[in-house]
Amino acid sequence: MTSAPLSLSLANLLLRPTLGSRRDPDRVFDRIVAKAGQSDGDEEFTDGFRFLLRHWAGDADLTAVGWQSAQAHLRRHLTNRARVRRLIAEHPEIERETIERPVFVVGLPRTATTLTHGVLSISDEHRCPLLWELLAPGLHPSAESRRKAITSTRRWVGGINLFAPRFQDIHPMAAEGPEECTFVLPHAMVPLSQARIPEYQAWHFERDFVPDYGYLKQVYQVLQYGRPRRRWMLKSPMHLGNLDALRAVFPDATIVWTHRDPATVVGSFCSLVEQGMVGTLRPLDLHVLGAQWLELLSRSMERALAARAAIPREALVDVPYSWLGTDPATGAPKLYEAVGARWTDADAARLPRIVARPKGTRPHRYDLARYGLTRADVESAFGDYNALRAEVDRA
Repeated sequence: MTSAPLSLSLANLLLRPTLGSRRDPDRVFDRIVAKAGQSDGDEEFTDGFRFLLRHWAGDADLTAVGWQSAQAHLRRHLTNRARVRRLIAEHPEIERETIERPVFVVGLPRTATTLTHGVLSISDEHRCPLLWELLAPGLHPSAESRRKAITSTRRWVGGINLFAPRFQDIHPMAAEGPEECTFVLPHAMVPLSQARIPEYQAWHFERDFVPDYGYLKQVYQVLQYGRPRRRWMLKSPMHLGNLDALRAVFPDATIVWTHRDPATVVGSFCSLVEQGMVGTLRPLDLHVLGAQWLELLSRSMERALAARAAIPREALVDVPYSWLGTDPATGAPKLYEAVGARWTDADAARLPRIVARPKGTRPHRYDLARYGLTRADVESAFGDYNALRAEVDRA
């Protein structure tokens, strides 16, 4: 079991009195909605989050920090939703913004999706959403409001690194760095990395995600409005299980699908989830964590493989891990050519900074057996995908 940092233990001790509010999650939710500024006519959106909080509160092993994290998750999504709706009501022309030929980096987590997204962010002709923009999307800010938003985001990242110091070794984040759609996509699987919510897990795989992607498009229309148009470079491993909904909303999107050995992927991702859960659940059963995420990731892959058949070949780019994980100087120009972008000398000069390990971080080491899993377990769960990956590696 990973031991909790002293800062986290102290936070849980100080926040323990707030755990009592878990007994009435609807009351907590109503307060969040009121403060978020939600308006009438958005009940379907809010009802989904009410359902989530009810069941999130039901995890008996949720810590005080975990309960505060649950509320913060809902508060951010509901506040951002209210802001986006208000901005569109004030500026209806926002919805006429064209998100033209966006690129979506998808793939199992830990397959170099972040590195691929970072490489695509190099070009001045490309536009990636930055973390501070995703946490509070809005129109073109003044210099002062931009400074405040960046400062607030730096504090948020600092808090994560304080409570989960190893997190920055596995997935470093920067306030002004490109980040993934997960931060604004309403119902990605993020809550399942912080608590055991079987009711939400089942609901997640049954729902229609087209409205979520419609909202995602609105967020990028807001971030594009009044600013120079550049081609959007977007990313999230969580898109993998929703490719049909993504393409329904972004029909001219190019899908960049990254690939890596799933046994490595599952071990690495379980290690990442453990770093987050150590603060939100006590005790934490690592074998339960492993079984849950093997199921979640393999189910997402099954959905992705089913959707893949309908994606036009010209709209799909398969990226083996070796392209950027082994030889980025050769792989980066190939990636740009595959998505129909220009690779320049200026881009090549910026590449070393993008692929370098952030200063102060340590290598990420993990062991699949720590989570009660074997390579045979993973290969059995990902049999069809392994056949596809072999084809990609041979191509």
